[in-house]
Amino acid sequence: MANEHREKGIEMFNEVYCNDLPQPPETGKDRFFDYMLDTVFGQLWADETLSIRDRRLLLLGAIAAQGEDMTFTIQARSALKRGELTPAELREFLLMIAQYAGYPRAAALVGIVEQKIAEVEAEKKTKK
Repeated sequence: MANEHREKGIEMFNEVYCNDLPQPPETGKDRFFDYMLDTVFGQLWADETLSIRDRRLLLLGAIAAQGEDMTFTIQARSALKRGELTPAELREFLLMIAQYAGYPRAAALVGIVEQKIAEVEAEKKTKK
């Protein structure tokens, strides 16, 4: 069962992050990644009770509230690339998060959001 979850986990990992992140190490090489792939991606992200978009919004909110810029950057980019959030929705997200997590946290993310919007839009133009 764990191997099945790991395989599904790798599939979901690549889907969630648009194949933009390095591939996880082989089974048994890194216990942290083995566990993450099995549980977080192979079970949690793969569960269809919530959509990937719903999970992404929840994650973006939690990460923004914690002030975790690096992870927020990865999540925001993936949300834009997968079409889960439009630039307008991501900007609106920041207005909402400012009210509940505080202006300093949200303000720190404005530049990240604008940079990721520009990057994803530029990538789309070069693919046409």
